[in-house]
Amino acid sequence: MTNNKKDSLPKTLGMRDLVLFTVSAIVLLETLGSAASMGPSAIFFWVFFGITFLVPIALITAEVGTALPEEGGIYVWIRRVFGNRWAARAVWAYWVNTAIWLPSLYVMLNAFVARLFNIELSIGQQITIGLTLCWLTVLLDVIGLKIGKWVPNVGAILKMVLFTILIFGGLQYGMNHELANEFTLEQMKPSWDEGLKYLPVVMYGMLGFELVSGAGGEIRNPQRNIPRAVFLSAFCVLFMYILATAGILVVIPAGEVDIVEGLIDTLTLFLADIPGGETIVMALGLAAIFTFFSNGATWTMGCNRTAGQAGKEGELPSLFGWTHPKHGGPVGAAVAMGIVCSTALLLYGQVAESSADLFWSLMSFSAVIFMLPYIGLALAFLKMRRVETHLKRPFKIPGGQPVAYLLTFITITILTLTAFLFSYVPGEGPQWSVIIGVVVALAIGEVVILISEAEKRIKRARLQQNLDVVAEK
Repeated sequence: MTNNKKDSLPKTLGMRDLVLFTVSAIVLLETLGSAASMGPSAIFFWVFFGITFLVPIALITAEVGTALPEEGGIYVWIRRVFGNRWAARAVWAYWVNTAIWLPSLYVMLNAFVARLFNIELSIGQQITIGLTLCWLTVLLDVIGLKIGKWVPNVGAILKMVLFTILIFGGLQYGMNHELANEFTLEQMKPSWDEGLKYLPVVMYGMLGFELVSGAGGEIRNPQRNIPRAVFLSAFCVLFMYILATAGILVVIPAGEVDIVEGLIDTLTLFLADIPGGETIVMALGLAAIFTFFSNGATWTMGCNRTAGQAGKEGELPSLFGWTHPKHGGPVGAAVAMGIVCSTALLLYGQVAESSADLFWSLMSFSAVIFMLPYIGLALAFLKMRRVETHLKRPFKIPGGQPVAYLLTFITITILTLTAFLFSYVPGEGPQWSVIIGVVVALAIGEVVILISEAEKRIKRARLQQNLDVVAEK
C-alpha cells in the first residue's frame, strides 16, 4: 500500500457523476416510508425544512466546497479554521456513524428481501447476506472511483425510476379511486407535538451534500461543477421526497404505512391489475434492493476517503491512510469499516431473537453522532467568512455577513434540535442506550486521536534521529 499524493488522483467525477452520487447518498427509501407514516403533514415538513434547512446546508456546502475543493472534504474544511484535533474529532464522528449505520442498513435490506420474496430468512442467512454486502462494499472502495462510481450512479437512476412510478402511479390511482388520506390544508397542517418526533426522520433525509467532496481531488473542474451539482441534486431530492411521499399516501392510510413494506404494498396496488404486473413489481423490488446496497456503498466511498485523508496527514492512525497503489482507494479506512460492520452484524446475530430492540437502540446512537460534523461544517463556514476574507470563492452566498450568520444559526439550531430528539423522545423521555452509545463512541474517538498523535511524535523523533546521524557524518 502507499499514500498517493492527492495531485496524482485521477479526475474521474464529472457533473453527471456528482449529481447522481449526491442523489444516491441522500435519497433513502427507508426515509420515505418513515416520512409517509406521518400522514399528509409530512408534505408540510418536507417543504418547511426544505426551505429552512436543506437550502442553507446546500448553500454552505457549495461555497466551502468550491473554495477548498481538496481530497478529504469536510475534514479539510474544519481543519483549516479549527485545527487538527477538532478536524480529527469531526472526521471520527463522520466515519464511526457510517460504520455503525451500515450494518443496520443491511439488516433492513434483509427484511425487504424477505417481504419481496415472501420468505423467512434465518438469522444465519441474514448475517451471511449482510457480511457479503459489507465486504463487497469494502471492495468497491478499494478499486477506486473510476469503476466504483457506477454503483451510486446506477443506484441513483433506479431511485429516480422508483420515485417516478410512485409519483405518477399515485396520480393515476387518485384519479380513479378514493384517496386513502385527505390532502386538505387542515390535514396537512402540522401538529408540532407529534411532528417533533419525526423531525429526525426528515433531517436524516437531507444530509449528504458534502459527501462527494470527500473525493474533492478526483472531481473534474470542481469550482464549476460542485455548486451546480449541489443545487441540481437539492432540487431533485426535495421534489422526489415530496411527490413520492404523496404517492404512497394516496393509496395507504398513514396509520398503516410500514417502513419496509410500504414501497412494495404501494407498487402492488399500482401495478397488480395490469398485464405482467407481478413481474414488474418483482423487478422494481429488485431495483429497490440494489438501491439499499448502492446507498451504503455511496456513503462508504465518500466517508472513507475523508477518513483516509486524515490518516495520511496523521490526524487518525496511519492504518486509515493506507491506499491502493494503483487505484488510490482508501484501503485502510475501508477495511477498518468492514471489521466494525462485521462485528456489529455478528452481534446482531447473537441478540436478534431476544434483544432486537436493544440492537436498534444502539444503532440509533450513530444518528446523534452524525449531526456533529455538520455543526462543525456550519461553524467552519462562518469562521472562514470572518477570518479568511481574501480566500478565493468561485461561488459565494450573496447577502454578506448578516446572511452568513443567519444561515449558520438556522443550520446549527436545527441540527442541535435533531440530535436532542434522537436522544430524548417527547412522551418517552431520555433514550439512555442512545446517550451511552454517543458517550462511548466519542470517548473511543479521543483514544484513537491520542494514538494518532503518539504516532506522529514517534515519526518526528525518528526523523530527527536520522537527521542527527546524517549531521554527525
